[in-house]
Amino acid sequence: MTDMKYSRDHEWVFLDENGNAVIGISDFAQKQLGDIVYIELPETGRQLTQGEEAAVVESVKAASDVKSPLAGKVIEINDILVEQPEVVNSEPESTGWFIKLVPDDPAQMNDLMDSATYAEFIVGQD
Repeated sequence: MTDMKYSRDHEWVFLDENGNAVIGISDFAQKQLGDIVYIELPETGRQLTQGEEAAVVESVKAASDVKSPLAGKVIEINDILVEQPEVVNSEPESTGWFIKLVPDDPAQMNDLMDSATYAEFIVGQD
């Protein structure tokens, strides 16, 4: 997934083979949160704007909003996370994805950081 992009709020996104945006939180973010115990996901069909709260993650340390890095309509949620939120701790950038949406403007991907830029961005933040 070399085309994965990251937001300044520590969400990641990539476009799948159908052009849908798959969104989750970065490995850095899940480490900062600690053991995740609950995830509230949006309803399918919900329209999100870029930067809008898309989900809520609760951990043993804190609760945190997950913001949508792209505007679009939610078409799928990761049902696994409802029963097993800890999957985000073990596989944050793969199986632990949160939502899929149809992006309103795929060019918004250009506003996000590539993996090398994100790696530089998080240096010293922990």
